[in-house]
Amino acid sequence: MALAIGTAYDYYLKTYGTQQTSRYDSHRSEDLRNTVNKIKILNKESPLYKVRTSGDVQKFAIDIKESARNIKNVVAAFSESEEGIAAAFDKKIATSSNPQAATAQYIGDSSSLTTNDGFELEIMQLASPQTNIGNYMKRDEYDFLPGSYSFDLNMNSNSYEFQYNINVGDTNADVMNKLARLVNNAHIGLKADILNGSQEMSALRLESKQTGLSPKETSLFRIVPDDTHKSRQAMQLLGIDSVAAMAENSSFLLNGTKHSSYSNTFTINNTFSVTLNGTTPKNEPVKIGFKPGAEAVTDDVQSLVDSFNSMIKIAESHSGMPASNEKLLKDMGNVAKTFSASLNPIGLSVSDKGMISVDREKLSESVVSDDAKQNLNVLNRFKDAVGRKADEASLDPMNYVKKILVTYKNPNSTKNFVCPYISSVYSGMMVDRIC
Repeated sequence: MALAIGTAYDYYLKTYGTQQTSRYDSHRSEDLRNTVNKIKILNKESPLYKVRTSGDVQKFAIDIKESARNIKNVVAAFSESEEGIAAAFDKKIATSSNPQAATAQYIGDSSSLTTNDGFELEIMQLASPQTNIGNYMKRDEYDFLPGSYSFDLNMNSNSYEFQYNINVGDTNADVMNKLARLVNNAHIGLKADILNGSQEMSALRLESKQTGLSPKETSLFRIVPDDTHKSRQAMQLLGIDSVAAMAENSSFLLNGTKHSSYSNTFTINNTFSVTLNGTTPKNEPVKIGFKPGAEAVTDDVQSLVDSFNSMIKIAESHSGMPASNEKLLKDMGNVAKTFSASLNPIGLSVSDKGMISVDREKLSESVVSDDAKQNLNVLNRFKDAVGRKADEASLDPMNYVKKILVTYKNPNSTKNFVCPYISSVYSGMMVDRIC
């Protein structure tokens, strides 16, 4: 039992555990009440069945649930306005003429700017961290004597003492790896790794996560060995108290005026969040502006299509496997095929299995043409249909896995009751495989 639960959780955490939550994952009490009522209606007439809780079933159900959640969040983002997808015309979406040098995100109030507002960046230097690189040493030799050692790592706001032991038989590589783990596990804003050189030589490197220096700072961190002969001797062997590169600020021209920043990510007038990615040739600035309304609509439709296609891919990947009854592939594919004739003229073509490809140029033209209102209406109806199907999959992902039917509810009975076990099969899979 524990093994089955562990398998489900392990797959969930490895596959979806690092995903950021959306604000649409938070719900009001009335939203939750509405979901509960939907589940009651769904399972009131549901037949009794058994599910083989193999690993394949667990993975399939988790994929369905998470993909449906992603689709619902995308649909929710487009449904905040009565205009639906057409609301993207009012969005301010920053764009860069050279994303390799700089990218930007508009974070201001859309009503405060005109679509012509923008700026130019000429980037001379990126902000950089402080880097300390130790001495290169033979990896397989034994230069350190066994014993206990310590050193202080002084930062501008805090000081930390690191203690470490060197055991009999520890090679130079063992000592450096031990110190790298010690620094990384401390989570103090430094990262440590091992540099491997030629002739079996290695050195320990420490680098600050922070970049840039204020005028009052001379360094971001300093390493000082404990005031004992053996600790000082060990530090002389390691050499990690030696600064290889000082932290530096970024340097750039903003509309021709020179500026600098401690970080490569900063805000401009509380309206743009800018990230510097590389330097630019002299007199070849990056132009930061806004995407045209049609392009913003195209981006929104592309994100909807991508989330829809991800569900089709999940259905295809499990098609023919013991877990699947291929209902998911049919249901999602039919949504796209139903709209195929309406979507094709505006740049969305549907494959035989329901996958959708987007002709961005054709789509952009269609949302600013004389038939723009009609075309946007098609997109909104498709968006709503996809949202409804995702809602069904989210309420009962086990509906799409292969099951063993035990018995139907009595169709002539007026006293069929809600079966709480039906809606808890997915949750039970994550908690306990015994029904």
